[in-house]
Amino acid sequence: MRALSDAFIPELPNHYNGKVRENYDLPDGRRIIIATDRLSAFDTILTSIPFKGEILTQTARYWFEETADICPSHVLEYPDPNVVVGTRLDILPVEIVVRGYLAGTTSTSILTKYKNGERDMYGMVLPDGLRDNEKLPEVIITPTSKAFDGGHDEPLSEAEIIEKGLLTQAQWDTVSDYALQLFARGQARAAERGLILADTKYEFGCDKHGTIILADEIHTPDSSRYWIAASYEQAFASGRRPESFDKDFIRAWVSARCDPYKEPIPTIPDEIVKQTSEVYMQAYRAITGNKFVPDLSGHTVLDRIRLNLERYF
Repeated sequence: MRALSDAFIPELPNHYNGKVRENYDLPDGRRIIIATDRLSAFDTILTSIPFKGEILTQTARYWFEETADICPSHVLEYPDPNVVVGTRLDILPVEIVVRGYLAGTTSTSILTKYKNGERDMYGMVLPDGLRDNEKLPEVIITPTSKAFDGGHDEPLSEAEIIEKGLLTQAQWDTVSDYALQLFARGQARAAERGLILADTKYEFGCDKHGTIILADEIHTPDSSRYWIAASYEQAFASGRRPESFDKDFIRAWVSARCDPYKEPIPTIPDEIVKQTSEVYMQAYRAITGNKFVPDLSGHTVLDRIRLNLERYF
């Protein structure tokens, strides 16, 4: 199994190592972003999933092209299946999470908070009587602080965002409008393919002119929670989680064995890693309508990437 656990290339300048992606800033204002196969959840790297980075990059490419009429993105070109070259942005310090259902497993998810008795969250009040994975009365935005260098995201409200000076009112209005339009497009396209886009996150940044640009990725299995639509009604009626192909596959495995925020996380077995890789492949086909065919050129994934990026050395 070919897994890209790191993508350090010393010939490229200004390296920055993120949770999943490795970035290199070029002198001309472009950024090279390499998607590794690392899987991040519970504020830690759990394992590496073969072909995950390639699948995420190509899934995001599909969605960037599907939503180009809604807002501009950072994408300039794709020199390798795992790589996007984009405009370097100043990332806004707020992550925009859009939710259509009462779902989630992390400490900042509305389901976790709701089951702990909270109703007033993210500057809004949810009604009593909602059940796990129930469709919300309306789509909501639950912003969090953008944690850099592996920190933990914290819940925010619109009022807190403005009061703390994280965004101006104009910036908030723009990103929230973009996010709701993107999510509506994502839900509509997903429904056409028999999927439910339950929630997702977006990251935005500003270019050198101050224009707000969509960054990172969009509507991938890493940044979004997808459910199989045909499984929803029966699963909801019986109190089970609908069938999915997102990080909840491994999150659920970990959560069943420990409190991942307080206890050591067990090593992910090879069989679970393999199954997760297959889930990502299934997700790509379900989301885009195309079968995933991995690029197996090069002795390793990193060797192939190095070859395709030589012109940037």
